[in-house]
Amino acid sequence: MKIFAIARNYIAHAKELNHSVPTKPVYFMKPETSLLKNNQAFFYPDFSKEIHYETELVLKISRVGKNIPLEFAHRYYDEIGIGIDFTARDIQRECIKNGEPWEISKAFDNSAPIGEFLPKNHFPDLKNISFHLCINENIVQDGNSSDLIFEFDTLVAHLSQFNMLKMGDLIFTGTPVGVGPVKIGDRLQAYIENDLLLDFEVK
Repeated sequence: MKIFAIARNYIAHAKELNHSVPTKPVYFMKPETSLLKNNQAFFYPDFSKEIHYETELVLKISRVGKNIPLEFAHRYYDEIGIGIDFTARDIQRECIKNGEPWEISKAFDNSAPIGEFLPKNHFPDLKNISFHLCINENIVQDGNSSDLIFEFDTLVAHLSQFNMLKMGDLIFTGTPVGVGPVKIGDRLQAYIENDLLLDFEVK
């Protein structure tokens, strides 16, 4: 089982971190040990002092595919959920400064809390899915799939050029503007439209 995470897939988010806007999908991967399921608590790691949330729509791959043509990409996922890409921002900045890979800031244990999934046919328009994150009942991040630089089908087709996609693989599709820090005691609640699909605490 593989976890793909798309970087800089919303223009405003790329700009808020002073990153360039990509001309093709940019991705990194998280190991399966990054997953945090069933609304379990996230325990703040002792190796970072600046853990940031990045809320993302998540695709679940439903069939095996390799070199998938764009026009058939929609057949390869049938559920959409929501997740958090936790990032050790202080470590990431240091890695970027030193020209080092920065998986250490993204791929640590429990860095990918994931909520429930909804069937794709639940959504009348995949290009207009709103989602948001509340921390302690205050909305801190608000996005819509209409603002994606690279749409769902494009991501599936692109990733399949380099990796065989298998059932159960997950694609974190990118985060909108508004990322920020969490602290011990925070309660995070992530919604797609009005459906609360992820609800957990930071300890």
